[in-house]
Amino acid sequence: MTSRAGEPFDLGRALTEVEELLTVPLPPTGPTTALGDPATGEWTATQGPGFRIVPLWEGDPMSGVYAPEWSDAEEAAEARLRSLAAELGHRWGPHTEVPLHVPLLRWQGGSAVDQLFDALFRQDLYGDLMVWGPVGAAGRRLALTLGRSDGDQPPVLAALVSDRAVAASDESAPS
Repeated sequence: MTSRAGEPFDLGRALTEVEELLTVPLPPTGPTTALGDPATGEWTATQGPGFRIVPLWEGDPMSGVYAPEWSDAEEAAEARLRSLAAELGHRWGPHTEVPLHVPLLRWQGGSAVDQLFDALFRQDLYGDLMVWGPVGAAGRRLALTLGRSDGDQPPVLAALVSDRAVAASDESAPS
């Protein structure tokens, strides 16, 4: 669960938070740390060397939800991602897609992956990244992703900022 559970999606708020994310201090080195709300323990952010990941929206749990409501919920989550991506595209131009299937397979197989990808996967953010950048005064990269840990968990729309390139290896996955 994230600190966004129960909040409605608000495009204006999400855009403001993305803009603010571009200005947060990023640790140059050190371990990756997941941060939680002091009262509830729900995930609020993860930061590591050169990056920060935050949840922007969390959907409803999917337990007990079946088709067609399941499909409707999936489409609504994707629509939120697309609407935010369209607005960011107006500001910064087209994004690049960074598929995560290869680092995800490596991570699931026990191999080391980049700390940024490890942090995404530990928060169940398995969706491919939409990456813009460099953007902003500091020339940072910004990315969006949509993920869910399993079929019953709510979808989570998250943003990340990095002061380094965001790219997955194009090597083939382990067999």
